[in-house]
Amino acid sequence: MSKKIFSGVQPTGNLHLGNYLGAIKNFVELNNDKENDCIFCVVDLHAITVKQNPKELKNNIRETVATFVASGIDPAKSIIFNQSKVTAHSEAAWILSCTARTGWLSRMTQFKEKAGKDKEKASVGLYSYPVLMAADILLYDSTHVPVGDDQKQHLELCRDIAQKFNNDFGVEDFFKVPEPLIQKEFSRIMSLKDGLKKMSKSELSDLSRINLTDDTDQIINKIKKAKTDPLPMPTNKEELDQRPEAKNLIGIYSSLTDIKIEKIINEFSGKNFSEFKENLAQVTVDKLQPISTEIKKLLSEESFLDQILLEGAEKADKIATNKIKKIHEIMGF
Repeated sequence: MSKKIFSGVQPTGNLHLGNYLGAIKNFVELNNDKENDCIFCVVDLHAITVKQNPKELKNNIRETVATFVASGIDPAKSIIFNQSKVTAHSEAAWILSCTARTGWLSRMTQFKEKAGKDKEKASVGLYSYPVLMAADILLYDSTHVPVGDDQKQHLELCRDIAQKFNNDFGVEDFFKVPEPLIQKEFSRIMSLKDGLKKMSKSELSDLSRINLTDDTDQIINKIKKAKTDPLPMPTNKEELDQRPEAKNLIGIYSSLTDIKIEKIINEFSGKNFSEFKENLAQVTVDKLQPISTEIKKLLSEESFLDQILLEGAEKADKIATNKIKKIHEIMGF
């Protein structure tokens, strides 16, 4: 049975190895599976929950599309579009916000983390954006959504909203209740400077992350300088779990090569980190350099990227507008 898959990426710019291994690599595999119907959305409406520079946002939208295509997502097989071009997303978000309960949103831990101590100054959008995320997913009758640990709670909210709407209006299965799609082999990618912090573009030091646009020398230098501990390479998985920086680097190696972590431990057991880092640097360069070269090429072809977004938006709009019409009929509009 074919899967209808929806996933979105915020156009934050400067996408890095964590974005690639955490999401985009998986998108490529989903795109290549003939059984899947995939929609990949550049969620620019989500991006404005915090203030954006308009010029940078436009460039970041294009860079996200360029990264999708350079990584191997085929716009002829999958729909690629930016969220703001399909107005049904905003309308559905309002309608579903009248179905969602404030108690549900108040339990969202990600809002608490992002808003910090001064919640009164956070935007309403930052608080309610999980409802927009639900609208994104439900408009397309999505059956599956790729999610990381930080989005599982939001998908549960989406499922609750779908079920409540269906029950409230007596329309069984009108909104499909989507299932999470969890990557089987994946290590969460952490900072190269701190194995307990997620790799992020917001971290001050550029040495903490490998950007998808980094050149060969930059990648080699960053891996060489990546934090490790004074001990040799771990000899078993139990030891690895107690050493976050070693676990992160081996996890990156595993995710890039699809080699199981146990096999990597056996190969490098007891050796110096310098030898392992040389291998990791080569693997990373081999994987990312073709992507980096293609991203840079595509970024010089703005009209090509804009055409992908335009054609994708037209396809998405047909599906989403049809769903909105049905919602209107159900609600008595």
